[in-house]
Amino acid sequence: MSDRSHASGGGFSAYRITLTAMLAGLALIFSYIEAILPFQPGIPGVKLGLANLVVLVALYRLGPRYAIAVNVVRVLMAGLLFTGLFGMVYSMAGSLVSFLVMYLCFRSGLFSVIGVSLAGGVAHNFGQLLVAAFIVSTARIFLYFPVLLFSGMAAGIVVGIGAYILIGRIPDQIFRR
Repeated sequence: MSDRSHASGGGFSAYRITLTAMLAGLALIFSYIEAILPFQPGIPGVKLGLANLVVLVALYRLGPRYAIAVNVVRVLMAGLLFTGLFGMVYSMAGSLVSFLVMYLCFRSGLFSVIGVSLAGGVAHNFGQLLVAAFIVSTARIFLYFPVLLFSGMAAGIVVGIGAYILIGRIPDQIFRR
């Protein structure tokens, strides 16, 4: 599987923009499903991050500029539809820090899809803690990071396995136009 070979490709095209919009819609649907599922582990801020499946597929198959578009559009739309302004701020911070870390790991070529996803899961939680620390004006909130570290690792592994399977099974020609 040559994941990185398609990710650098060409300029913007109507097909790729349309595909990016469809992926952003799919990521939004995953966010909604996750919001309505009764999964509550009893730990604030812990969730699986199903929408990141779509972001990872976009990163590996379309490239970083399309993946960041999927990510930002999904967070903005989910904020407007489900979580409100504060939820959007936390989610945007987490998703941007997460994307930056995933992109750097992806670009290095040293990490598998699962490793990239794991790093993204941990970075997402860290980004949200940065915003929380700013809002409450204390660094003591980082005492909660070990809990979020392990939950981010677990979620990142699960999402990474799913993304690895999807990336391997979606036909290449879908992304080559």
